[in-house]
Amino acid sequence: MSRQYYLRGHLVEAEELDDVVAVKDSLGRAAAEVESELGSSAREQVREAGVDDETADVFARASWIFVRPNRRTREAFTAREEIPGTEGAGKVIRRPNGRIGIATDALTVQLQPTLSQYEAELELEAAGLTVVNKLRFAENLYEVQAVAWPDALAASVELHGNDRFVFAEPSLIEHVPGRFRPAGARYAQQWQWRNVGTNGGTPDADVHIESAWDRTFGAGIRVAVIDNGFDVGHPDLAPGVDPLSGFLANGAGGTVFVQGTSGMPDSGHGTFCVGMVGARHNNGAGGSGAAPECSLMLVACLPDQVGTQSTLARAVVYATDPSLEVPGIAPGNGADILVSSLGPNSADWDLTSILDLALKFASTNGRQGKGLAIFWAASNGHNVDISKDEVVSHADVIAVVRSTNQDLEDNAARGPEVELIAPGVKVVSTTSGGGWGTNTGTSFAAPCAAGCAALVLSTNPHLTRDELREVMHKSADHIGGPEVQYNAAGHNDDYGFGRVNAAQAVALAEGMNP
Repeated sequence: MSRQYYLRGHLVEAEELDDVVAVKDSLGRAAAEVESELGSSAREQVREAGVDDETADVFARASWIFVRPNRRTREAFTAREEIPGTEGAGKVIRRPNGRIGIATDALTVQLQPTLSQYEAELELEAAGLTVVNKLRFAENLYEVQAVAWPDALAASVELHGNDRFVFAEPSLIEHVPGRFRPAGARYAQQWQWRNVGTNGGTPDADVHIESAWDRTFGAGIRVAVIDNGFDVGHPDLAPGVDPLSGFLANGAGGTVFVQGTSGMPDSGHGTFCVGMVGARHNNGAGGSGAAPECSLMLVACLPDQVGTQSTLARAVVYATDPSLEVPGIAPGNGADILVSSLGPNSADWDLTSILDLALKFASTNGRQGKGLAIFWAASNGHNVDISKDEVVSHADVIAVVRSTNQDLEDNAARGPEVELIAPGVKVVSTTSGGGWGTNTGTSFAAPCAAGCAALVLSTNPHLTRDELREVMHKSADHIGGPEVQYNAAGHNDDYGFGRVNAAQAVALAEGMNP
């Protein structure tokens, strides 16, 4: 069945899977039990739509089950009645990029800034929308439920013609995995910091960080890492965890932000990323992160890697200014650098207006107006066009791809929007459970680059976001051998402006001190 909705002003043509309903189980039952209770399994139909078993399993772990409804369930779903044993239901939508999303009655909307809050909320009521959450990083921005509409897609189409709305977009529940590919510890094995040529590597094919450490270890810089969860008790991470760390969780009135680490979800992916940024050093327990004395602001969102971009946007805004989510925190007391490695490994990723606004808010308002530098892992897809990923190719995002221990790119996304390359193949970092291990992916190149940027800011905290970006570009090494050509601006579509060089970046930033 053909469906339409609007995304950033453009009409999207999508397909609704016929006779398939996604339901969120509230009783902790196995998928087979839910399928039997509500109808029958729709796994095969979802598979035919291009959803692999791994993705379906991820949805199931997040308690979202795909079913072919029986008559009772279908009638309840059509009438918008509560289905016993569930806490949500939605239609399964296949988007033009082939990825699926679950369309419920949830939207994000923005009304014209000229309206007062009172006028805006009267307009929402008149449009049959119930306010779930008023967001504070843009004027008249709301998370709402389309209670008077069949679903969020129908509301999006109809409200697009209402000139009092800037946008009305469905909050599709989607799978947003971490960008890593499992491979295979300690400092001698961390070739990303000091490559002496072992294991087939090329000597000095690293980020030249030891010379930078002669000047700084990143003290005084707060780095926000956005991921699905973290091992906050890891002995090489716990001493550096910032008290402003927190996570988004389901609450009685919708998604709420919980400050602190009590109840923080764990994720091996997030734990490995954080270790690349700022695992502690000289404690005898393991290796080191790029900035081992920085403060680690851990922000967990999208539990089980399933959620909406609204949740991701709120995580970005919290990292920028926690006071917008948690009352009582001093305004502007956010991160100095932000890094995330979330995103589908296929390059195609639509950007919603709410995440677009969050990225623009962070880049403009972060660091008391200096701007927040946002590092993001590009797709691991083999030579895919990075522009198809509208998140990582965003103008306010620094896209990072991965290099090998021979200073070669490793077939990740490519294109003009690639900015930096950093070690990300068989690198060594922290693992959940208190250990260390080896892994591969752009997921780990991005926090490597972000940690090096933390060293830069610690030597010159006066740098604006744009100045820091320029320092990282100008100090990077042109790698890849003589056959790799960089254009007049110093850019190559596979290598960006080059492999991160922490020592040169720190030296360049020091020379810019007032």
